[in-house]
Amino acid sequence: MIRTLSGATFRAAGPKLLKDVTTRNLHSSYDVAVVGAGIVGLATVRELILRHPSLSFVLLEKEKELAVHQSGHNSGVIHSGIYYTPGSLKARLCVRGATLAYEYCEKKGLPYKRCGKLIVAVEQEEIPRLKALYKRGMQNNVRDLSIVDTKGIREREPYCRGIMALDSPYTGIVDWRMVALQYGKDFVEAGGTVVTESEVNDISMVKESPAGSTEGMKYPIAIRDKKGNEVRCRYVLTCGGLYSDRLSQISGCSREPRIVPFRGDYLVLKPEKHYLVKGNIYPVPDPRFPFLGVHFTPRMDGSVWLGPNAVLAFKREGYRVFDFNARDFADALSFRGLQKLVMRNITYGAGEMYRGVFIGAQVKILQKYIPELSLNDVLRGPAGVRAQALDRDGNLVDDFVFDGGVGDVGSRVLHVRNAPSPAATSSLAIAEMIADEVESRFEL
Repeated sequence: MIRTLSGATFRAAGPKLLKDVTTRNLHSSYDVAVVGAGIVGLATVRELILRHPSLSFVLLEKEKELAVHQSGHNSGVIHSGIYYTPGSLKARLCVRGATLAYEYCEKKGLPYKRCGKLIVAVEQEEIPRLKALYKRGMQNNVRDLSIVDTKGIREREPYCRGIMALDSPYTGIVDWRMVALQYGKDFVEAGGTVVTESEVNDISMVKESPAGSTEGMKYPIAIRDKKGNEVRCRYVLTCGGLYSDRLSQISGCSREPRIVPFRGDYLVLKPEKHYLVKGNIYPVPDPRFPFLGVHFTPRMDGSVWLGPNAVLAFKREGYRVFDFNARDFADALSFRGLQKLVMRNITYGAGEMYRGVFIGAQVKILQKYIPELSLNDVLRGPAGVRAQALDRDGNLVDDFVFDGGVGDVGSRVLHVRNAPSPAATSSLAIAEMIADEVESRFEL
């Protein structure tokens, strides 16, 4: 038996997470199967079915619910495209993705807030980097970008202190999981099938048609899950997020780039202190380190998150400090790429771990931006796990990676090995790009 989500159930539930789903035997074959129902998989399968309404599509997800991992454990920011190298794919996708995201939310009636973002310099040495960010943002065609002085900072964020800031009013916030579920709703209403609790562990070519089939070898790919269920299809696309490398290995791809999970722990501002923060407040990123640093992020539910740090997660989907998986842990520590990354950033990494244990150290950094903040104003909050792709030299893989496989199966399988941050913001633009790639490789 396979757990599926029916169109009627989706329509009744709206964008909410579905609790009651129908269960029935899955016996059909499909033109295209997509593995992974995070925001990238959902956006892509939606794009594909809208382009090819006459084809049959199935979306396979290992969890009981959709978009529960990276898509449901993120800061909820709609990024504007400031940070990325001008002309790069990430820059283009982010800028277009933000525009598409706002348009989509308007069309579907999904709530969002265009609350803006300040990237704040608190030291003189940060000003050249801030100005370089401004130049980069302008080259990327980021909307309404400007540099403001101390007075401008206070006008936008009365409790924030800084000597100069980059003001990005086009930056916003949204519940990305709600958006992802709406993508799924669109897909099902267009005739797609969603199968949950189906953890794929084999993708292979078949040598004969299914028993009782009159269609011969029209569907030569068999996808099997850990329960022994099988789906036949013509083509396969995987969008596996934290497991994208392992899904790729199934069809004979290289183990690299390897996914290494990094957990980010947030603090939350106590409700009586929410007045301290109006919009997103970010530090000027330090190019010596691989992550953006701690920041202030208002949420759609009215809460305010502070952070996150960035530490190695001992489990790929481990959101608590002591979550542990022996395979995930050994896989990460034995990888030379991670070893090299750690050695290059050992001081930074130790600091991140220290601040994760002693939240007073994290608050001290946050006080550079809002001095009125105190340790008594914060509580430990949620966490997210980032699927960071690394190469064997310890470099962060900062671009998209597509892969196929070996042998006959490779001509019918496409793996999205890496969809780097900000994948949620860029999801609709990423979906267009992946759909283009699918159409160029497969004879749909």
